[in-house]
Amino acid sequence: MSDKSKDEPESAASTAEQRAVSTSEGGVGSPYDSPTGELPTVGKAKMTKEIPRTDDELGLDPDVDAPTAGAAAAKSSDPDATYAYASIPPAAAPPAGGATNRVRRRNGENRRGTLDLGLFLLRLVVGGTFLYHGMQKLAGWFDGPGIDGTREMMEKGGWDHPSLSAAMLIAGEVGGGILLILGLATPLAAGAVLAVILDAWAWKQGMHPDFQYTQGKGAVEVETILAGTAAVIILTGPGRWALDRNRGWATRPAWGSFAVLLLAIAAAAGAWWYLHGGNPLVGIGPFD
Repeated sequence: MSDKSKDEPESAASTAEQRAVSTSEGGVGSPYDSPTGELPTVGKAKMTKEIPRTDDELGLDPDVDAPTAGAAAAKSSDPDATYAYASIPPAAAPPAGGATNRVRRRNGENRRGTLDLGLFLLRLVVGGTFLYHGMQKLAGWFDGPGIDGTREMMEKGGWDHPSLSAAMLIAGEVGGGILLILGLATPLAAGAVLAVILDAWAWKQGMHPDFQYTQGKGAVEVETILAGTAAVIILTGPGRWALDRNRGWATRPAWGSFAVLLLAIAAAAGAWWYLHGGNPLVGIGPFD
């Protein structure tokens, strides 16, 4: 009798499992295939309490402030609306400029080939030429006239305030030449030498009645070449082989460099008008 009573719970459990299995297709399944069916016992105790399925059964109060489906759809169509429940984290900040440039160079991006070397050689030639002539006027090197001789030359050439004119000429040639060689403050340095050489071009041309580009004492070939190369350096920048290599104008010159070019031309015109005067183009004959 006792043996029969011990087997009754196991028989009941097996019967429940058979009923659950029989509800699946093909007679193969699991006791959990039918969620509304009778669950098997866990151990020797039956689950008599029903599983809560609603907010009332869970003891939760309805959220009266929760947006309805229609309100959520209307809000999502508004481009100015913000998502109140979640936000996309902002993108990580890019690395610093130096790190970015190193990564680009390592990945083979922004290859410049021999461009930086070419700009370096151009700066050496142009800056060295102006420094050479400036030291002739400043210290009398290379058989130059020195400061006194330069002042006298400016006075005979028709320049007002010859001391000021000589000082501006020497400062532009020596200072601009050194800065060009170093690639430091390059737009200003190239602008300074450009203003100097434009006034030298006007002075040399104004002393002769006819336009002589390559012949005679009034030839302005050298001055024209130096003025052109100074303008090129302003517009291209000094390149990466310069102390300005981390500046924007070194490799990415834009409207600022063009503005410096215009200012240099304006400075040359203003200095010529104030310190010398006259029209240097008067008397230029026709081209042959």
